[in-house]
Amino acid sequence: MKYTFAREFIKNSLLIKNSYPYIYSMEKTCDQVWDNCLSVIKDNISLQSFKTWFDPIKAVKLHNGVLTIQVPSQFFYEWLEEHYITLLKKVVRKELGTDGRLEYSIVVENSYGNSKPITVRMPSPNAKALHNSPVSMPIDISANPIRNPFIIPGLKKVTVDSQLNASYSFENFIEGDCNRLARSAGYAVANKPGETSFNPLLLYGQSGLGKTHLTHAIGIEIKNNFPNKTVLYVSCAKFTQQFTDATRNNTVNDFVNFYQMIDVLIVDDVHEFVGREGTQNVFFNIFNHLHQNRKQIILTSDKAPVEIIGVDQRLLSRFKWGLSADLQIPNIETRIAILEKKAYVDGIDLPREVIEYLAYSISSNVRELEGALTSILAQATLNKKTITLELTKQIVDRFVKNTAREVSIDYIQKVVCDYFDLEMETLKSKTRKREVVQARQIAMYFSKTMTKSSLATIGQHCGGKDHATVLHACRTVNNLMETDKRFKSYIEEIDKKINVV
Repeated sequence: MKYTFAREFIKNSLLIKNSYPYIYSMEKTCDQVWDNCLSVIKDNISLQSFKTWFDPIKAVKLHNGVLTIQVPSQFFYEWLEEHYITLLKKVVRKELGTDGRLEYSIVVENSYGNSKPITVRMPSPNAKALHNSPVSMPIDISANPIRNPFIIPGLKKVTVDSQLNASYSFENFIEGDCNRLARSAGYAVANKPGETSFNPLLLYGQSGLGKTHLTHAIGIEIKNNFPNKTVLYVSCAKFTQQFTDATRNNTVNDFVNFYQMIDVLIVDDVHEFVGREGTQNVFFNIFNHLHQNRKQIILTSDKAPVEIIGVDQRLLSRFKWGLSADLQIPNIETRIAILEKKAYVDGIDLPREVIEYLAYSISSNVRELEGALTSILAQATLNKKTITLELTKQIVDRFVKNTAREVSIDYIQKVVCDYFDLEMETLKSKTRKREVVQARQIAMYFSKTMTKSSLATIGQHCGGKDHATVLHACRTVNNLMETDKRFKSYIEEIDKKINVV
């Protein structure tokens, strides 16, 4: 009798647990539940996507089967709802049962000087308020007495020239891990200018990584999708010069009114506003007017907003209202794709070894990469030479080496893989085969001795190894060089191949 009762109790308890698991999860904290969810999510998406979209999320509350997570911005919320909602529903229901629910808290930038951020509870996506599309009127200079700062005095012009470069399109912009977020956000803006949460859209990164190209591509796409919208690209230097001229000619009101009528304003290099108080003030007023009227603002900078020093905090806080997306140095695959695309557009059939040599030799700047290819094409055409690896090495030698170019980790790995006849994926894999381990250690050794990269960076390039593994590899290579003549000959031959660069 006692055992029968015990069996029935256990059976009923399991039924309750399976039907209402959130009752049992009350002993767990919200962090524990969210960590369990993350462990499943991590197995179902790429590592890069996980780091971008799930690492910044924090669990803040668990109550009555409702898990509340805090996301950094409304853009995050919309992206998760659009791309990962099915996966999120599955993992939450797995942890909390069929009645488990997920709610979002969004951190909003506080521009009033309070130390605590404002947190807004977002309703269900179905409850979002629908906004009417803003009415956009093209600027007709002939009907509008406001002076257009882009018109040269004495010349008649009816409409505003967008100042966009037609060759900088989305079709010519190569997507990779280094720029995927920025490109995706830019494409979303191009399809719904002024209607997404990423307004302003601020693109930042080092010079030569494609910020200007991407902003022009967004502007061109908007012009194609919405012919009646007035799109204008202007550099910060040009904007500052126009404001100076307007001040000198006592036409500041016309200058401000002109910019306030733009539907999509693209301002390049906003970090150049530093130290220009008058220009910052007038741009602050223009920015406010455009944003309040749901006009799209797109900005570029060579650094993130938090790193810009010398710009009014009121203006900086507005730069952070939308989305700040960085463009990083492209990896080897992306660099090869960029060269292949440019060669295809120019109608040139380049040998694969030439493309790879260029991609491995010039690793930090897309503009330099394309410039080197242009120089090679020009030399080959003018001198009626065939494009060969030798010619490429001569051009790269003059183009890059005079700036004390540092050999890249990618190039070292390629030379080592070619020497031992290994695939790059094999070198970076977790296999413990002796020949692969040895090649990997040699690559680490040369990366340590020939580059300025940290041990951690070298480890990341070699399949996610830690700094201790890299240090051990270097010691092993040094020891083998002293005791194994054959191994030492390997090192000497690889060293010559690397230094051919």
